[in-house]
Amino acid sequence: MGYFRVVKSVRMQVLAVLGGSVASPEEEALAERVGATAARCGWVLLTGGGPGVMAAACRGAVRAGGLTLAVLPNAHPGGGYPNPWVHLAVFTGAGSARNAFNVLSASLCVAIGGGPGTLSEIALALKATVPVWTCASWSISRPDGEPPADLRRFSSGDELVAALEQALL
Repeated sequence: MGYFRVVKSVRMQVLAVLGGSVASPEEEALAERVGATAARCGWVLLTGGGPGVMAAACRGAVRAGGLTLAVLPNAHPGGGYPNPWVHLAVFTGAGSARNAFNVLSASLCVAIGGGPGTLSEIALALKATVPVWTCASWSISRPDGEPPADLRRFSSGDELVAALEQALL
């Protein structure tokens, strides 16, 4: 019984950054700011460990003194996985199925840009009631046209980072 209280009290919060391996300079700059914000607030940064948005977020976290974790699709290093800013790499060999592990390990997911893999992560997070914040990413709505309850959209990177600075403390 006491063990679980200790584990619960020392568990670090995890922010997952979701985004594509190919990203625009603007998406990478925002991801780097998000990673740095997570680190400054004492959160672990979790990504898929690849290039693009994932690398930029990890780079931002490392430069701000944070800890980075990556759940990788491959069984061995290769193809840009893991990126050079990953501290802890979990090689799954699970391909895209690893997307579920990423979002289920997070307290909050932030999606920046991205392709179909990012869309799958957003859907998996919403299904598991893990909050998802998006900026310059997929637009998702329920059949009635309303956004899902756990989805929050930001129109600018500044707005997103400001909200993270308040929420992660």
